[in-house]
Amino acid sequence: MNAAAQIPPCPAGGQGVHRWLLEAAHAARRGGMTPEQTATEIEARMTRHPNSRSEIADAVQKAFAGAPMIWSSVPSFSKAPKWPEANLEQIEAVAASGLGVVDLWEQSPIRWDDNTPRTAELLGRLFGGDPWLCIGSNRDFFTEKLSKIIKPEQYPQIVPSPMVDKYGMTADGRRSQHTLSGTGPRRFLVLEFDGIDRDTQGATLLHLAERAPLTLAVDSGGKSIHGWFFCEGKTDEQLRPFFRMACGLGADPATWNRSQFVRMPDGRRDNGNRQSVLFFNEGTITR
Repeated sequence: MNAAAQIPPCPAGGQGVHRWLLEAAHAARRGGMTPEQTATEIEARMTRHPNSRSEIADAVQKAFAGAPMIWSSVPSFSKAPKWPEANLEQIEAVAASGLGVVDLWEQSPIRWDDNTPRTAELLGRLFGGDPWLCIGSNRDFFTEKLSKIIKPEQYPQIVPSPMVDKYGMTADGRRSQHTLSGTGPRRFLVLEFDGIDRDTQGATLLHLAERAPLTLAVDSGGKSIHGWFFCEGKTDEQLRPFFRMACGLGADPATWNRSQFVRMPDGRRDNGNRQSVLFFNEGTITR
């Protein structure tokens, strides 16, 4: 078995990642990976950004019993942004607007109120042309041309930016259909809010829509709402202030990762819950 394949999937949503780090590092060592390969592979798989440069290093060094690390092989640690913690006062100020999920729905330029799945139509309107899209879930995924994806509504998750090809390369040289290197430039920056009530999430997305083009809001089929903001052509430097603001309002930093899976618009969760579209403004898509 390929060494990297022995590393367990990182928990979704950033929960339980601290424990996973050590488990992943031990699995990589058992598979014959070097400490440097292990650190790089773990960073690529994390569902949130490391809290510090040492978070991954500590796990790897424990697994490798103090083996020396060559950190020059993973320079992105020095560049990884630190995102602000959720600011309760700011969240309460937005919630005080009195807006909520109903307002998000009512302000949507396009609304559907039946049970007909429109996932294929939405993907065509969101991405245009016939791009490579990576869909599925963290454990079971594939990349295919949009025109060849059959019944996309049956899948729970999608990478919100087109892929550059069917396969990309992982940090340790594996071919895979879900990789950061295989993910193209950002088309949508997606925000997910956990830990705050749904009406406050709705109010927050409307608040942020005054500062950036909100294209889509997707009910996760659980507790959260995913907001898709069109950003094609923007650099990370241009997007970072907006994302910092969103994190201060409770957004999960994990979705800064370009290859992070988010909820498929009008798809289905594993438990069968529909991931309904609450807001759709196609006019924000400018290219």
